[in-house]
Amino acid sequence: MFGIILAGGSGSRLWPLSRELYPKQLLNIQNTESLLQATFERLVKIIPEENIISMTGVKHVANVKYQLAKICQSPTVLSEPISKNTAPAIALASKYIMDKFQSDSVILAVPSDHLIKDTEAFLQTVSEGEKIAEQGYIVTFGIKPLYPETGYGYINISDNKILDGNIVNKFVEKPDSETAKKYIKDCHYYWNSGIFMFKPSVLMEELSKYSKDIYSKLDKYNFTKSDEIPYIEFEKMPSISIDYAVMEKSDKIALVEFKSDWNDLGSWKSVYDVGNKDSDGNVQIGHVLNEGSKNSLIYSSSKLVAAIGLENTVIVETEDAILACKSDKTQDVKKVFDKLKKQNDNTYLVHKTVYRPWGYYTVLAEGKGFLTKMIQVNPGQKLSVQSHNHRSEHWVVLEGMAKVLLEGKEHILSPGHSIDIDVKEIHSLQNPYEDTLKIIEVQKGDLLVEEDIVRYEDMYGRV
Repeated sequence: MFGIILAGGSGSRLWPLSRELYPKQLLNIQNTESLLQATFERLVKIIPEENIISMTGVKHVANVKYQLAKICQSPTVLSEPISKNTAPAIALASKYIMDKFQSDSVILAVPSDHLIKDTEAFLQTVSEGEKIAEQGYIVTFGIKPLYPETGYGYINISDNKILDGNIVNKFVEKPDSETAKKYIKDCHYYWNSGIFMFKPSVLMEELSKYSKDIYSKLDKYNFTKSDEIPYIEFEKMPSISIDYAVMEKSDKIALVEFKSDWNDLGSWKSVYDVGNKDSDGNVQIGHVLNEGSKNSLIYSSSKLVAAIGLENTVIVETEDAILACKSDKTQDVKKVFDKLKKQNDNTYLVHKTVYRPWGYYTVLAEGKGFLTKMIQVNPGQKLSVQSHNHRSEHWVVLEGMAKVLLEGKEHILSPGHSIDIDVKEIHSLQNPYEDTLKIIEVQKGDLLVEEDIVRYEDMYGRV
């Protein structure tokens, strides 16, 4: 069997914890591993790690590779130049498997942001789906509705059985509240989990029938020669979900009921639902002081959050933003995210603390023409050899020892020592030592953005 992990989403409904450049699949929401890492570890119980392909966007590829490298020797990560939704991603990953492995074995395609705790039940469900997929069906996995959720799509099944599954009648868009109440009373309706199984030849046949604008472009990619997905070709792909492109049109769709627990953590309500609740029904995460609140989610990532007498409320605190809403309005968080994006407010895009393969940086202060960061470089790590066209930098070592390469010369700096990097000078910050390195970086210039980086060498493959 092969696996495809879809790891390119933005997680806008979990703002302000999830940001466009560090979305929910990379987050450690349950204080263990990230959702992406947990997804990989589930799949590797039934699929060899070399058969698991992760699809992500170019903005996330470094972090995806870094996280997977902690649990896998050589993770395979394909990078989409721009976001085109799930149909092109699944089609290209399937083409990759066909080219690289010359295989028509069953593929399991899963999102990277689901919370599933009962792994044994998950494996049993996958085993049931594999048998149906081997017979030439595209298998979807349905969740028996627990309540009238309006944030999920639904699947309607017929009474026609196929092994341990049922033939699908139709896919239904996210319903209004009254319609959702009708669905949960009807045993023929399931939540759409977004998990699929199929043989690649079957998917290609259905794409050729129902999504020619994707299928006709697949022959432009030859993954036997390169893993690269060129922008010039990928940009021509339609932006469409696999549901719209194939699932809603094909007559080869079967549903297997998902036997395991499942939560897609698509909203703060879903985080509340899976959280550990106190005697008053509250979920408290982080530095929280609560007096008399009930049935509320109170989340602190950096500061003390004091809550008094709240009921059915969500409070989420991060370094640079606070969300407060009623529990039944958490689906509307996406509206805030979209409005911030439209206003070019960076709080939709990135945290003040940004994680990188080598460590992280925190923005301490910014203004017209300057930006100040605290940068931590973990032991044995180093930043890329790079230059900037629009800014100069001044580095001061706070902790540890810094090895700095500047215009071909090596400088070793101890705490309290500093160095200046001028515009267009080629440089690198490295920590070959056993202790953590922390520096203060002061940027000055007319354009202070992460895109102003020209990379020449990089141990994380970002050149």
